[in-house]
Amino acid sequence: MPDTSAIFRSEEELARLSASERIRYRLLKADCRYHANDNIAEHIRPGELDELKAEVQGQMQKVLQALVIDTESDHNTQDTAKRVAKMFVEEVFRGRYVAMPAVTEFPNFSRLNELMIVGPITVRSACSHHLCPILGRVWIGILPNEHSNLIGLSKYARVCEWVMSRPQIQEEAVVMLADALQDRVKPDGLGIVMEADHFCMHWRGVKDDDTAMTNSVMRGAFLKDPSLRREFLSLLSKKT
Repeated sequence: MPDTSAIFRSEEELARLSASERIRYRLLKADCRYHANDNIAEHIRPGELDELKAEVQGQMQKVLQALVIDTESDHNTQDTAKRVAKMFVEEVFRGRYVAMPAVTEFPNFSRLNELMIVGPITVRSACSHHLCPILGRVWIGILPNEHSNLIGLSKYARVCEWVMSRPQIQEEAVVMLADALQDRVKPDGLGIVMEADHFCMHWRGVKDDDTAMTNSVMRGAFLKDPSLRREFLSLLSKKT
């Protein structure tokens, strides 16, 4: 890949590039990573997502042609490239391209300091290895303190959806979710458990329909206090 930061300088020059090249230029100039599970919304300008969607559509049409699919006479695939582009940009990978949803925070006036559990929250993601679906559930345990910010129940689901709507691996997704909630709520303890089915195993490869993956992240009091961790995990077993 050429060093675009050394070639293009002005907005006029950038305007002649495709949307993906302009966005990539800004990312390189800012020395920002843009892995599959990174959020790059800060580097996207108004209107560029529509351009990006059209660009993806064009590239997806080439993929269909390379697969020797006659999209002209096959009525089922005539608009497939357009549908797939919309699905990637506006839906299943949306968490890459839009900023975190607004999360209203409330001071902990009642000084709540007991365990709270939210879940199961249904989550949908995609494996970054094969772009196959990951479908699962997330449970979140929060141990607030008097300085914690409390957020509404639905906001946990919104933040989950924002983090999960990217191509990624489950282990990293849970860590990213923990980082986002830790930053917002600032609790004494945070525990997250995710259980999910991976269609890269169900649909291809070993084609094993019975295997699911469960992983967790424990921080603060959940990591240091075994009794709190046991309480959290035991309560989850009653919610499955």
